[in-house]
Amino acid sequence: MLPEYDFDYSQAQPNRFAGRRAVAVTLRADVLAYLEARAAAKGLPLDEMVNDMLKKDIELIEVVAR
Repeated sequence: MLPEYDFDYSQAQPNRFAGRRAVAVTLRADVLAYLEARAAAKGLPLDEMVNDMLKKDIELIEVVAR
């Protein structure tokens, strides 16, 4: 690397988006309104709340499937 490129990586952090993929999902208007209201009430971003809900559903499905 050229000497004029002297980067300081001491404050570098891991990529928090690594391992995530953006997926487009079409929701009915009433479902979207409900999810947006729940996310706002909890003070969470919509994507985070939807991911949390889906994780809980997956856990329930796995418990029932055993």
